[in-house]
Amino acid sequence: MATLARKLRLHDYFALAFGTMIGTGWLVLMHDWLGRGGPLGAILGYAIGGIILLPVGYVYSQWVRRLPDAAGEAAYTAQVFPPIVSYFTGWMMLLAYFIVCPWEAVALGNLAAYVFPWLNSMELYRVGGQPVFLPRLLLGVVLTLFLAVLNYRGIRLSANFQKIMTSAVLLCFLMIVALSASRGTAVNFHPLFSTTPLISILLTLQIVPYFMTGFESAPKYAEESNPNFSDRSYLWAIALALGIGAFFYTMCIAAVTYAAPWQSLLGKRFATAIALESALKVHWPVTMIFTMALLGLFQCFNGNFAASTRLLFAYSRRGTIPAGFGMVHQKFQTPSVAVLGITVGTLGGLLLGDALLVPVTEVGSMASALGWLAACASFWIVDRRAGMRMVTGLGILVSLTLVLMKVLPVFPGHFSPAEWIAFGIWVVLGIALHWGRS
Repeated sequence: MATLARKLRLHDYFALAFGTMIGTGWLVLMHDWLGRGGPLGAILGYAIGGIILLPVGYVYSQWVRRLPDAAGEAAYTAQVFPPIVSYFTGWMMLLAYFIVCPWEAVALGNLAAYVFPWLNSMELYRVGGQPVFLPRLLLGVVLTLFLAVLNYRGIRLSANFQKIMTSAVLLCFLMIVALSASRGTAVNFHPLFSTTPLISILLTLQIVPYFMTGFESAPKYAEESNPNFSDRSYLWAIALALGIGAFFYTMCIAAVTYAAPWQSLLGKRFATAIALESALKVHWPVTMIFTMALLGLFQCFNGNFAASTRLLFAYSRRGTIPAGFGMVHQKFQTPSVAVLGITVGTLGGLLLGDALLVPVTEVGSMASALGWLAACASFWIVDRRAGMRMVTGLGILVSLTLVLMKVLPVFPGHFSPAEWIAFGIWVVLGIALHWGRS
């Protein structure tokens, strides 16, 4: 059986996991975050989210040591649950990663049109009342094809690209925080919450799974680790990605609010850039922010693209979807057909335009939480040690709560009819692929 190239080390795993988490949400949807929770509600939502996900991350680090399989959650649940449960667990996690790809392709057009307004021309059609413009569509197509070629030709190329983007994003992030601290004021934080403190935090916590998805992507590359890579290093990669990712989001929210009154940013696209420009009275920080956003977009798109291809490849190899997706390129040792499959799916999602952005956040959040719940529940059955059961139990409780917050109407911000439809379409597609696997 053909195998994937084994070239990844700890810094590669961190870059792939962190890069999968950090994209352009901190710029494109900052107004939505502040509207949900207010500054302190949003900050606490992400901080609490990062902390409570640590037990889930620990379970993943233990699973990958026991079972280094690119199928991830599908392989873990297959140890204790019926095959159909294993398949749909994996299918939900594939949704969590894949759905980010068209999201970022659409976001590229949003970012570019802010700098070059002429891109908002040649309207082709509308989806959900949102126009789809030809120049922006073409930008998304070009980026998708670029990343497809990168991943088709080898994991080393993809990982090196990821490390460069991650380093540049963190450097720009530190500069933005420093600029905000030099000119802002704490008065801009008032009022601290958008509504009551608890509701503000819960509304933010609901979307944390979508924006924090990625820490558990490290096990998806378990079959591509360097032969000298220690399996204990998976825990370091996961913990670093979770910790630095949560810190990144909380500090971005704090920096934006410190720079400008947060209520003045509600309903405004690219609130992060507007806040910094308002505080500094010059335009050049906006250019830096958009440069950072583009780098973040590239790393997030690439990280989720790579993880999606590994999952699709692994499910095919397990015989749960058509076998063609499990082919490995003889020269590049990459899952070449899976790369082509994710490319086609991304281009299809890109056609939906801006109407894709907010609903995707909600659907992706629940898909991630479902995968985490299944991974923790299966490990609870496999490992009966008291200490591990305590940690695993916390992981089950956290992920189950995140799922219930999206499906139960008693919680504010639960699934809308449009989001249920999007979720249902993915389930039907999974059933069709599973039935057609022969």
